[in-house]
Amino acid sequence: MKCNHSDYLVIVRIDIVTKEFPPEIYGGAGVHVAELARVLAPQVDLRVRAFGAPRPEDYHGAVVSSYSSPEELSGANTAVQTLGTDLRIVPDIAGSDLVHSHTWYANMAGHLASLLHGIPHVLSAHSLEPLRPWKAEQLGGGYALSSWVEKTAYEAAAAIIAVSEGMRQDILRCYPEVDPGKVRVVHNGIDVEMWQPDHDAEAVRALGIDPDRPSVVWVGRVTRQKGVPYLLKAAALLPPEVQLVLCAGAADTPELGAEVNALIDGLKEQRDGVVVIERMLPRNELIQVLSAATVFACPSIYEPLGIVNLEAMACGAAVVASATGGIPEVVDHGVTGLLVPLEQISDGTGTPLDPDRFIREFAEALTSVVSDPDRARTMGEQGRLRAQEHFSWDSIAKTTLDVYTSVLGTKE
Repeated sequence: MKCNHSDYLVIVRIDIVTKEFPPEIYGGAGVHVAELARVLAPQVDLRVRAFGAPRPEDYHGAVVSSYSSPEELSGANTAVQTLGTDLRIVPDIAGSDLVHSHTWYANMAGHLASLLHGIPHVLSAHSLEPLRPWKAEQLGGGYALSSWVEKTAYEAAAAIIAVSEGMRQDILRCYPEVDPGKVRVVHNGIDVEMWQPDHDAEAVRALGIDPDRPSVVWVGRVTRQKGVPYLLKAAALLPPEVQLVLCAGAADTPELGAEVNALIDGLKEQRDGVVVIERMLPRNELIQVLSAATVFACPSIYEPLGIVNLEAMACGAAVVASATGGIPEVVDHGVTGLLVPLEQISDGTGTPLDPDRFIREFAEALTSVVSDPDRARTMGEQGRLRAQEHFSWDSIAKTTLDVYTSVLGTKE
């Protein structure tokens, strides 16, 4: 890091550890790490240590290394494979001044590197295992292991970066042993030059979307936290001329996939204009879909911040979202979109106390915006402006460097 103090210049080496990194990105954490690395690389000696197949070693000036799970663990639980990858990474962090890990997948590499090499460990909290109990469906006993990894790393970290104030409160509630003074809020961001409106009617027609009809768009992985079943039930209450566009990644489990597919089939029997794109779109196509949206829908029951809302706002789409987690810190109710109240059962699942009410009120909010194109357009314009003014990556880089400096102290 190049930290300008009154009488000397400090340059330190930072190692970022992450499961996701270009071109292997499937969620908001991966987007965050990619953008953070881009803006930090000109200011630090940055090394990125990422899970996955070999990739280019230079990323905007950052040196990138890739790591796979040991072959002898190929048949093991995925959580065990993750720890195998972490152990491969730890020795290579020797010589770094600070290690910064992202998500539980990378947390143990950061924790062990901190102990082995005597350096501070900073971690970014993009989600919390105690608030995602449905992962037991995916990981089996591995969920207990991932939860232990996260708890151990959080309690020992020199600093924790929460992507929202809502996430900060969740951390302190889930891990009461964590010192509140070491949990800092640094929001996710958006590159508004990269994400900007691109109105291409023919491109969206090629995806099966009618650009002349109002549309509600949802984008994401089919996971419990994204609340897709609630959106599909709400869509049945929308005006008949409204299209529902789902840009859906793979389901977390076969059971969830079957549940969502059954709801989609039932919706198609009731109405036309249900468009399902069963792949994660490349950025240029996703921008075109978001730019064509009348409303972007985010019915999540758990969302630390919701970077996808920022992407939609940057593309000029109004947003209707559940008022949970960090979403209210992104969506300005009545200005850039509407927030739908969500009272939840306090068992960690995020399940609405009254699912029928949540579905009904979500449908009402969507209808309110999608039925008023002028209002939707104004909300979209205000959303882009908010993304520009409050969520720039340059400001996020500065705040992240401040966190690094706070745990490094003065280093001559």
